[in-house]
Amino acid sequence: MRLFTDNLALVAVESDVVREMDRRAIDEFGIPGAVLMENAGAAAADVAGDMVGGRGTVLVMAGSGNNAGDGFVIARHLVNRGVEVEVATAVTGEGYKGDASLNYRIIEKMRLPMRLWQRPPGDGKTYGLIVDALVGTGLSGKLRAPYVEMIDFINGSGTPVLAVDIPSGLDGDDGSVRTAAVNATTTVTFALPKKGLFVGRGPFHAGKVILADIGMPSNVYPRGKALPRS
Repeated sequence: MRLFTDNLALVAVESDVVREMDRRAIDEFGIPGAVLMENAGAAAADVAGDMVGGRGTVLVMAGSGNNAGDGFVIARHLVNRGVEVEVATAVTGEGYKGDASLNYRIIEKMRLPMRLWQRPPGDGKTYGLIVDALVGTGLSGKLRAPYVEMIDFINGSGTPVLAVDIPSGLDGDDGSVRTAAVNATTTVTFALPKKGLFVGRGPFHAGKVILADIGMPSNVYPRGKALPRS
């Protein structure tokens, strides 16, 4: 997958625009959602691998929706590269649906170390990288338990953080924070950047922003927002 870092604010859009792109890619062009999730997770795994550099364990912190599914794909790709990975989830395996459930079951069969969230995770060990796959752009209203506690753990860990699509708790449109938000070192965002990464409190929470091309048909991109050809 191609990655971009330059002039991303110029092509940033509201979260609903990307959701409509997802819908069209799936419904009109027949691309399974699992394929888009695989592409997103694989691209983010490339970024995560560079960030951890083979030093230390990666902790993937997964919420309950498709953002968690991206995290499970990241975990699988990192393990396949020889990186030690642990996964902490906000819900039990039965709480996942659709493509997120599919990818949860894959890493479960791979016997990756997984646990339902507890504070601190495991025996209080330190990590080389934390992947924030808690909450994506579908956030509405205030965060519920255990998300605030999980975000507090991430922000207090002193560990580099990779946010998946958007730092958890950050509004994808106006960059506001209603309850709490992850302070990411790097954010890898998918298809098109979200406006909230560049306005309001977005720049503080997002860190370095990287855009990943996840293989959507060029036809679904809004006019003037297409990715560069190379």
